[in-house]
Amino acid sequence: MAYSFDFSSINADNLAVLGDGMIVSLQITAVAVVVGIVWGTLLAMMRLSGAKPLQWLAAGYVNTFRSIPLVMVLLWFFLIVPQLLQNLLNLSPSTDFRLTSALVAFALFEAAYYSEIIRAGIQSVPKGQINASLALGMTYGQSMRLVILPQAFRNMIPLLLTQGIVLFQDTSLVYVSALADFFGQAYGIGERDGRIVELLLFAGAVYFVICFSASLLVRRFQKKVIS
Repeated sequence: MAYSFDFSSINADNLAVLGDGMIVSLQITAVAVVVGIVWGTLLAMMRLSGAKPLQWLAAGYVNTFRSIPLVMVLLWFFLIVPQLLQNLLNLSPSTDFRLTSALVAFALFEAAYYSEIIRAGIQSVPKGQINASLALGMTYGQSMRLVILPQAFRNMIPLLLTQGIVLFQDTSLVYVSALADFFGQAYGIGERDGRIVELLLFAGAVYFVICFSASLLVRRFQKKVIS
């Protein structure tokens, strides 16, 4: 017997709930992108520094997070972060830390990937430029901040934005902590109304429209950068 589609569950009330979930997904994406780029920049500079301990520390961090599935990291932080915050801040065990756990996990995990993109971007700048800035009397930190990083980030922006799109897609994995992101809300509504197929098709269409549109914008921006 053929399946009979019924999209009546995608109504105004449920769209409002899905909108709340989308805000959570975008919030996780924004925080992870900003923190990931800042922390990833520091990791990249540590790996490129002449200090071996800093190189080993940064390499260990990056290789560890890049070798572990994101869903496993999310579960670890979902179990660990609430315990730490409750002990440090003396909060009630009933306090909801799911969003905080997801933000911390995504930010730290994505920093490892951003670090590699930023490291490649820094290495793409000719070494003669840092030598020239050092010859002008700049410190290593000033050379990186005023000469190297501005050029590197200009070259890296398309890759950083693309990684942000991948990150947005990955936010659906927070379902493992029962966090009400867009995917979690869609699945919950579908399960409640007995229309999981329709809601998942709708959620997939929304993800496709957002990510495909963002990819087109990144591609257009990349052409401008290259030209």
